[in-house]
This record gives sequence, C-alpha cells and structure tokens, in this order.
Amino acid sequence: MKTALSIAGTDPSGGAGIQADLKTMTMNGVYAMSAITALVAQNTTGVKEIAEVTPQFLQRQLDAVFEDIPPDAVKIGMVASCGLIDVIAQRLRFYGAKNIVVDPVMVATSGDRLISEEAVESLKRLLLPLAAVVTPNIPEAEILAGLSIRGAEEMEAAARRIGDAYGCAVLLKGGHNVNDANDLLYDHGTATWFYGSRIPNPNTHGTGCTLSSAIAANLAKGFDLPASIRRAKDYLSGALGAMLDLGKGRGPMRHNFDLTGKFAEEAER
Repeated sequence: MKTALSIAGTDPSGGAGIQADLKTMTMNGVYAMSAITALVAQNTTGVKEIAEVTPQFLQRQLDAVFEDIPPDAVKIGMVASCGLIDVIAQRLRFYGAKNIVVDPVMVATSGDRLISEEAVESLKRLLLPLAAVVTPNIPEAEILAGLSIRGAEEMEAAARRIGDAYGCAVLLKGGHNVNDANDLLYDHGTATWFYGSRIPNPNTHGTGCTLSSAIAANLAKGFDLPASIRRAKDYLSGALGAMLDLGKGRGPMRHNFDLTGKFAEEAER
C-alpha cells in the first residue's frame, strides 16, 4: 500500500487540517500519516486560538515517520512560523522526500490570518523550491506573485511568475469570484486549464485541504500530476455535490459537510 504524510495543523471540527487530510488520503486509497505543526481551536465559523508545537518536537515527529514508514508523497498545509518551516525543509531534504504538495495556507475560509509575514518569505524561499506542485487559491497567489488577479490572464501571469521563480509546478485554484471553478496548472512553461462548474454549496470549509491531500494521494499511487489533479477535482466535486449537512451552529457555514466522508467507493475509479 502506498503511503502519504500530511504536515499541517489540526481542526477539531474535522472538516479541515490534519483531520481532513487523513480522511481524504484514506478515501483515496493510501496509508495516511501526520506530523502536527499546531493545535488549532477552530470550526467552520472561525479560528479561536493557535498553539504551535516547537520546531524540536516537529522534527521528532518527522524523523519518527521517515525512519519507519517513508512516505510516497508529502502534503504540507498550515505552517505558521519560520522555525517550523526551517525544520520541514531541512528534514525533507535530508530524507529525499518526493511528490511534495505545498498548500500555502495563509488565510482560513473564515478570513482569519494563519501565517506571519516573515513565515511567508520563509515558505517561498525554503518550501516552494522543494514542491512538485504548490496549490494556492486566488488570495494566496496574489501574495506569492505580488500581482492582482481579476481574470484568466492574470491567473496565467501569476502562476507563471510563481512557477518560474521557484521552479515548481503551480495549480492556481479559481473561484473567489474570478471564474466558476476553473483551475490553472502551470508546469515548467506549459499551462493547462482544468474546467469545472461552481457547485452552490456554502460548506466550503476544508476544500483546499481536501484537494491538496487528494492530489498527494494520487501522486503517491503513481499517477502523473495532471491525472492526480483531475482525480482530486472529481473527488472534491462529488463531495460538494452531495449537499449534505452536519452542523447545527449559527455561523455563516453552519451546515458544515465533512468533505472527505462521501463517495469513498469512487476513490479507486
């Protein structure tokens, strides 16, 4: 069985973060492992508090995984500080990690900022050059590229700037009022669009975590990057299209659907 590692923060409500990553990877047919960067008190309505682990403890977690069950792919999610980013980059280089997917989590769906300005610079300098693919949404790509994105041409320009600067493939996710659900893959000079329709589901908590984890799982299984993206998008669209509700809260996304919990039978198709 192929293996995948998620390096990210937690979500006690289960729809995002490590919890979503582990379920997504499992549903996509790989053995899922984790190294926790932060304990995050959050739910679909917002982030309450963040308690980071120490860089030394994160290194212990990474060493424990790689020394026993080397992952076939690695997904990196929320990493909020420079010390943690330094450790991740150093250990991934030391172990020769492959199929690294970087989801540059900077702002939660609720709008809460999750990473410091200094950490953004460390992420660009240390993690993006290690990535097989980085998966920013529109606001994240604007930060990484230093460009304003209002349409397809700006998406292509931003993806090209990020990819050329850091030597990685870039999957720039549409939405955020730029297009329906069309994502752009820029891979070392070649641009490929993945078209999709916006699904009228307000339960978007954890969609980025789910997509990047599904891509990592499919890379671990040996699919190339375009095929891994297509399979991940199909998986996410199926989950969103189910339109199921879980929550009973009063927040803006009160009917949260755990995106990883549906269509497990589709994972191997």
